[in-house]
Amino acid sequence: MTNEKTSTPPSGYAMLLLFLILFIFGIGGIIAFRHPLFGLLILTALIMIPGFIMVNPNSSRILLLFGKYIGTIKNNGLYWVNPFYTKTKISLRARNFDSERLKVNDKMGNPIIISTILVWRVQDTHKAAFDVDNYENFVRIQTDAAVRELASKYPYDNFADEGLDEDITLRSSMSEVNEALELELTERLAIAGIEVLESRIGYLAYANEIASAMLRRQQATAIVAARHKIVEGAVSMVEMALNELSKKQIINLDEERKAAMVSNLMVILCSDKDATPVVNAGTLNH
Repeated sequence: MTNEKTSTPPSGYAMLLLFLILFIFGIGGIIAFRHPLFGLLILTALIMIPGFIMVNPNSSRILLLFGKYIGTIKNNGLYWVNPFYTKTKISLRARNFDSERLKVNDKMGNPIIISTILVWRVQDTHKAAFDVDNYENFVRIQTDAAVRELASKYPYDNFADEGLDEDITLRSSMSEVNEALELELTERLAIAGIEVLESRIGYLAYANEIASAMLRRQQATAIVAARHKIVEGAVSMVEMALNELSKKQIINLDEERKAAMVSNLMVILCSDKDATPVVNAGTLNH
């Protein structure tokens, strides 16, 4: 529910012409006739000056009369209003806010460093001016609070040894996380009449005290996964070699020699370095 009222005051150009007429005639009358009544024309013209107001594109002016809200001018141009109005300027342009890097705990309690980039603008000038004390400071504080709450809902990453079965993580699910952040900020900033145009995670990393340990952990996880693939491929290749040798009857191997062949092939296929062959110039038994 908004209490904003759009005001469209008279054009300032007609009043500017009236101001010039009163001022010029007042000056001319005093010089020509030396009558004090022409001074009233000059006084009236001077009183009119505070009533002129210029509104730039994507800007607005809130009008107050002795504390009473009169309305908001959003259309750009030159206007003339009651000289006793208090005129407060509020920008309607889109603004960027890059939050500070906050140290928070994720869902698993791991300390992480996170920041957000927010694009916002004032949508309801009445709420921005009167429902909060300082809407710009309100945006900063609520953004930090939303980021802290968001980080506590999701783990940084999904590690199998922790028993996690999370589909959404801060590191790998940026689209879902940014969408959740935007929804959270929209709800928080609605009280100040702020429209959230875009919000996304700007920086994400483990805190310094656990960054090296987590890096080694990620590397170990990657190595284990790679080894798993290598072993799967090696077993498949050994099985294929044995089947082909048996199918084509190239050589008959007993169980002991099959075991020795499997061992040699697994060493060759799974080794990090090239295997150094030993040439046997004798028989199979030597």
